[in-house]
Amino acid sequence: MKKILNKYIPLFYGSYFNSLALVSKEKAAQKAFDLFCTPRSGKVKPHQKEFLDKAKNNILTVDKIQLQTYKWTGTKGTVLLLHGWESNVFRWRNLIDDLKKEDYTIIAFDAPGHGNSSGHIFNVPLYNKCAEKIIETYLPKYIIGHSVGGMTSLYNQYKNPINSIEKVISLGAPSELSEIMANYQKILKFNAKVLTGINELFIREFKFTINDFSVSRMAKDISKKGLLIHDKFDKIAPYHSSERVHKNWKESQLITTEGLGHSLHQEVVNKEIIAFLKSQ
Repeated sequence: MKKILNKYIPLFYGSYFNSLALVSKEKAAQKAFDLFCTPRSGKVKPHQKEFLDKAKNNILTVDKIQLQTYKWTGTKGTVLLLHGWESNVFRWRNLIDDLKKEDYTIIAFDAPGHGNSSGHIFNVPLYNKCAEKIIETYLPKYIIGHSVGGMTSLYNQYKNPINSIEKVISLGAPSELSEIMANYQKILKFNAKVLTGINELFIREFKFTINDFSVSRMAKDISKKGLLIHDKFDKIAPYHSSERVHKNWKESQLITTEGLGHSLHQEVVNKEIIAFLKSQ
């Protein structure tokens, strides 16, 4: 029954958006975009609570959203962690343990609509606004992002190149909004009119089109040192995303893994991260 629902619910939404677009393309686009930006999971689960509660720090406010921050204090430079879609800070537990052993200070926060933070909507421009607030508050030297968190890390350096960040690490991150949106359209099967409406919404709200938002193109203007780690067989974010970014980011290194999946939380990955943080 669950498989049947998972198959047909997206089609129901797509049909609804197509019908609504006959009356109002703008309303259809807004509803399609809101669905696109609404995480269905990522709140703190019982087995995650103890780990997170021990490190709870300040609550910061961005656009009326209450962001729960976490802090592990060390004597070395501060590392900021950005998790991905439908996740929370708990996903970093293995890396946090390794960074603590190396005596780094660690700052992390649950994204809007995730973990212990409030809100219902999540997208890269909003995530970047939150990240910039954290950067201004804690002045981290390093930023590490996974998946959409990696995408946001690079977008942050494109939009705000003059801040405390010296090195950027991106794990299994997508690069092209056009690919993400094409996949969304493929799953829901909404028509070109709805997609055009979404594109117009992006122009109104964010001042860029769907095709404009290309991290691989943004990478040309990023001057900070960077490390990209991506699994060749990643089923969530295609490997070619990091290849394209690396090609245009002069100060980047690309490490390719095989068989580690999208999450990239294994010890071998953490060792590469720490080696890069220590490098000159």
